[in-house]
Amino acid sequence: MVLLHTVRSRGADVRVRVEGSGPPALLLHGWPHTRRLWDHVLPGLAEHHTVIAPDLPGLGESTAPNSGYRADAIATDLAAILDAAGADRAAVVAIDLAVQPAFLFAMTDPRRVTSLTLMEGLLPPLPGAEEFLADPPWWFGFHGVPGLAETVLPGGEDPYLSYFLTEHTFERRGIDPEIHAAFVRAYTGRDALARGFGYYRAAHGNAELIARATASARLTVPALALGGNVVGSALARQLSTVADDLTEHIVPDCGHLVPLEQPGALLDVLVPFLGRGLSARPPSGSRPES
Repeated sequence: MVLLHTVRSRGADVRVRVEGSGPPALLLHGWPHTRRLWDHVLPGLAEHHTVIAPDLPGLGESTAPNSGYRADAIATDLAAILDAAGADRAAVVAIDLAVQPAFLFAMTDPRRVTSLTLMEGLLPPLPGAEEFLADPPWWFGFHGVPGLAETVLPGGEDPYLSYFLTEHTFERRGIDPEIHAAFVRAYTGRDALARGFGYYRAAHGNAELIARATASARLTVPALALGGNVVGSALARQLSTVADDLTEHIVPDCGHLVPLEQPGALLDVLVPFLGRGLSARPPSGSRPES
């Protein structure tokens, strides 16, 4: 059974899809996506887990929060989502711009995270991504300028967003046309664009938060770094500097949108990894599994 819930956090109404049964798994999309990024993965994962897939605050069917999009604020929302689902702990799976808040959540409240899977995103200022950032993606700067992109893009959302949904897939094959169209609709209009770009504008603050979190602590939960052919192994190199238990996997014949491009290959790696995370000893002081 598929259930849709609304979770109130920081003044936002966060829409959450819940499906399946078993140990909880929290799936976090990036930009320009919604929870539908996981459509082809969710049924297989729900055979083993209670899958919790929100539209991130401000994106998709979720409304905007009243205190921004920094990773620490989003981590607060993740805790609220787990609380509403009655989940003391969950496996956290994140891609793209959700990588930073997911990482910070696992660093600052590891009692609530059984394992951490991160894919196709970066964790500045951790070392290891210098080669990738030597020629940084042009849109990082464009999206990061307050008020600019959402002013010039309305009316051209379809071709602009379609660039990211096609150009960054393997051999430019694109994704499921119906999901592609749903993503474009979700980011059409000045306000919807601005909410998405808010995540980019939190980048500097996120880097400070990550630097602070890793200055005196390490990532103790089992971690999996998954790459396609865009970010590739850069994220794994960054995690290797702070993670006690790290597994790396590159998905073949895959671009940036791993859950839509190679859902079967993703499940083949993800399901056994999440099972291994459940057998790991929880950090000291953790709450019992509900």
